[in-house]
Amino acid sequence: MSKRKATTNLASTASTVDFKKLTVPLLKQECQQRQLEITGKKAELIKRLQDYESGAVIKKEEEDVDDETEQKELTMKEKLKKLAEEEKKNQKGPKRFKVDTECPYYHGAQIVDDYDCMLNQTNIGANNNKFYIIQLFSIGTNYWVWTRWGRVGDSGQNALKGPTSLDAAKKEFEKKFRDKTKNKWEDRANFKPASGKYTMIEIDTGADSQDIAEMENKLTTLDDVDGPSSSKKSKQTSPCTLDKETQDLIKLIFDNDMFKEAMANFDIDVKKMPLGKLSKAQIAKGFEVLEELEEVIKKNARNTTAMNNLTSKFFTLIPHNFGRKRPPTINGLEILQKKMEMLMVLGDIEVAQSLQKGPVKTENGDVPHPLDANYGLLNCGLTLVDKKSETYKIIDTYVQNTKYGSTLLEVWEVDRDGEDKRFDEHKDIEHRKLLWHGTNVAVVVAILKSGLRIMPHSGGRVGRGIYFASEHSKSAAYVGSSRDGTGIMFLNEVALGKQHIIHQDDSSLRAAPKGSDSVLAQGCREPDPSKEVTIQMDGNDVIVPQGKPISNDLDYTSFHQSEYLVYKESQCRIRYLLKFKMH
Repeated sequence: MSKRKATTNLASTASTVDFKKLTVPLLKQECQQRQLEITGKKAELIKRLQDYESGAVIKKEEEDVDDETEQKELTMKEKLKKLAEEEKKNQKGPKRFKVDTECPYYHGAQIVDDYDCMLNQTNIGANNNKFYIIQLFSIGTNYWVWTRWGRVGDSGQNALKGPTSLDAAKKEFEKKFRDKTKNKWEDRANFKPASGKYTMIEIDTGADSQDIAEMENKLTTLDDVDGPSSSKKSKQTSPCTLDKETQDLIKLIFDNDMFKEAMANFDIDVKKMPLGKLSKAQIAKGFEVLEELEEVIKKNARNTTAMNNLTSKFFTLIPHNFGRKRPPTINGLEILQKKMEMLMVLGDIEVAQSLQKGPVKTENGDVPHPLDANYGLLNCGLTLVDKKSETYKIIDTYVQNTKYGSTLLEVWEVDRDGEDKRFDEHKDIEHRKLLWHGTNVAVVVAILKSGLRIMPHSGGRVGRGIYFASEHSKSAAYVGSSRDGTGIMFLNEVALGKQHIIHQDDSSLRAAPKGSDSVLAQGCREPDPSKEVTIQMDGNDVIVPQGKPISNDLDYTSFHQSEYLVYKESQCRIRYLLKFKMH
């Protein structure tokens, strides 16, 4: 077999740096400045840099970005801003606030008007990561001002002033707010962060603690319709219409403990940003700071002052619990991308929580079973695939021959509302493939509701697109499982069309190069193409890999396993949801 060589374009300039004389940290800095991978041993880093400078790397062709597509496909930041504006516009009645649960008068006390604020301050240089709560509440005709402060993650110290008059309590509250933030309480709508002071954290007060508790107890207080406690259910509650496997799936993807665990895994302080109170506007602000950080890192990776300041600003906006450890500086594209992904997960959790707010009734006025209600919120059909069917056997073969350390439990056919019509825009693209996409279990609700989304920035190895793989093990690496090791993955029909093949990272890509429909980051190996089968899906031929991975026999590629990229959200359709036990 003759070797296939990567197409090359000569770099326009060549470096005079002798990479062999540099230490590993300096080599990594040189890679970072060129937006190359920074992993590997010294010899690998040197070769990567030499290849880049000699021109042995695919350069992105000049391309025309589809302006219409750019306008249609909003980033998560833009979507959150839009949703926040809509919620503010549609808000009915006054906001509701709850007294801090650490306050001795938690039960029976009421917040006066909106005299309630949560402040946060992170300063990496001084190892500060602290919070400050100020509340004015009443019991009868008496008024108190409650304050609590300390390091994020700790209960901290507290003080209670009162009882006193309303005027005196307001003056005390406003003075404390001004002292801590350098802002006037009456001007809080135009809050301006001040150096060395606390920043106001915006939370969603649309649901109070009681609402959230009710939401969390929805599924735990009602067993399955055939369960031993079914007789305890209200007569007005309809029996569950879902099969047992789908019931378990809906429980999993709407589980509040799972959402909390996902947040805790990101070091998010769930006391500051509790479920049901995540602010869309606050998360959007976090995206804006990360975008500033991305610019700084790309322009000058040695500008530690700017990176420390922006990192402090980010952790102030999005409270993290680092315990007594110094908050880490966001000083590279890899850690930046992880924080971007974290905000994506937070945004998706917010979507899932928002969906569950508000009463739902059936046509006859009965209250639907909570599992049916949550299933209905998805606007998505999920049909369990028979394990004896030919479809299941093909999928199982795909799994077994490309997996690593996981067990397939169930498969559902997915029919997202409206996705068929959107996907039909690409009916003329003939080359199609069923490909893997792994994700965090906490974002499954949002994906089923809204579809797979373009990443909000260009930090990925192959730019700003939707990533797929032909090997289960590649996508499984991106799965965030539940506490018991249950993970969710998707198989997607992807309209690949004419592929632009690359063998070197290119994080600047925002669209397939002119004349191409998709990008293939070709890896060292690929499932044996001679074993592929073709199935019919809505009249189209779709290729499904069935073989074990074999070598691609390339001279050089920076990718171990192949990745497939499309840069339009409409260019893929979710076909199957798969539930795994991850090992």
